[in-house]
Amino acid sequence: MGEASRVTGRFRGTFDALHSLTYFAPETEAALTDAGLRPGRMTYFAGRAAPMGAVSPGVVAATFYNFNPELVARHIPRAWTLASPDRIIEARFEAVDATLTRLLGKDTIDSEQVAEAAELAREATGGCQADGRPLYAGHADLDWPSEPHLVLWHAVTLLREHRGDGHIAALVLNGLGGLEALVTHTATGKGFQAAAAKATRGWSDEQWDAAGDALREKGVLDAEGGLTEAGNDLRERIEVATNAASTGPWEHLGEEKTKRLHELCGSLSRQAVEAGAFPANVFSKGQ
Repeated sequence: MGEASRVTGRFRGTFDALHSLTYFAPETEAALTDAGLRPGRMTYFAGRAAPMGAVSPGVVAATFYNFNPELVARHIPRAWTLASPDRIIEARFEAVDATLTRLLGKDTIDSEQVAEAAELAREATGGCQADGRPLYAGHADLDWPSEPHLVLWHAVTLLREHRGDGHIAALVLNGLGGLEALVTHTATGKGFQAAAAKATRGWSDEQWDAAGDALREKGVLDAEGGLTEAGNDLRERIEVATNAASTGPWEHLGEEKTKRLHELCGSLSRQAVEAGAFPANVFSKGQ
C-alpha cells in the first residue's frame, strides 16, 4: 500500500480534526451571530454552505447529505436574508483565527511547523479535481488567506470537502441515500450512537425506524439493527471507493512530502484535541 492510500484511510484523525474543531468552537457561533445569523444550527448550515453562494435548502441538503432536509429548510434560505454569503465567509475565517490561536497558542501559530504544514497542504490541494464535487468547488473558488495558520485550515478544508464529495458519490453508487448512509454508518460502531445521530441530523424515531426496516428488507441490517455480512461488505466497498477517489492530492504531493505533512498535522491535531477542541470521545477513535 502506497503512502497516498494510507493517508486517505487515516484522514479523519490526522487532518479532519484541524477543520472540524471550528464546529465545536464558541468563537464560531460568536462570529457568525455577530454577522447576523441566529445561534445554533443556522451557523453550521450557512457557514459551511456560504462558499456555494445563497443556495436553496435543497442544495444544502444534497451536498451535506445525511441531514434531514426538513431541518435544513428551517434555516436556509432564511440565513441569506440575515447575512450575505461573503460576510459569513469573512466571519468564519475570523472565527478560525481566534479558535486556532486559543487552542494552539501564539507560539505554535507563528512556528515553522505551521508554516511548513500550510505550504505542503496548499501544494496537496493542487491534486484536487472539482468535477462532480460541488461543495469542494465552492470552497476552492475562495481567495486564499495570507496567514499560514489560515492557509493550513483552508487547505485542510478543501481536502476534507473534496474527500466528502467523493464519499457521497460512493454512497450514491452503492444505493444509499442520506438517512440510510447514516443508519449504516451508525451500525458499524465507528460513528455516532443512534440517539446522537438522530438528534444532530434532525431525524425522527419514525423516519429512522422506517429506514432501518428498508435496510433489513435489503439484507443490509439484521433483526437487531447490526450490519449483516452483506452490510459489512457494502460499507467496505464504500470506504474503498471513497479512498480511491481521494488519492489525487497525495499522489500530487508525493510520498515524502505526504508523509511529512501527515506527521505535522498529526502533531497539531493532537495538540488541539488535548487543548479541549472537542467534547469527550468525538475524536477518540483513530486519533
